[in-house]
Amino acid sequence: MNLKDCYIKFGGDFDEVLGRLRREQTIQKFVYKFLDDKSFLLFEASMRNKDYAEALRAVHTLKGICQNLSFTRLFESSSLVTKALKENDWKQAGDMMPQLSKDYYEIVQAIEELKSSEGE
Repeated sequence: MNLKDCYIKFGGDFDEVLGRLRREQTIQKFVYKFLDDKSFLLFEASMRNKDYAEALRAVHTLKGICQNLSFTRLFESSSLVTKALKENDWKQAGDMMPQLSKDYYEIVQAIEELKSSEGE
């Protein structure tokens, strides 16, 4: 699997991020760093603890990362959750968590597959 295939797999826009970051090596570096980002895990924990201010901060951070890396599908789901939390609609935000989680873990899995394919 190459980087462009990885983007296709998780619903990202490779051409857009390439236009912004210019080099595949740069994109790949930041894509790999995404695996170390704790925003999603902090969001989940904050929602469980009903700390909605912290959940908003975390999902907003995730949304920004996704926008910068053109992770389109995850950007869209994190944008919807961000909007719900800004409007204090905790129920709607909670109802959208399964989709957000699915989108997040699809990206993580695709990136891990990309990393493992490099060693082959």
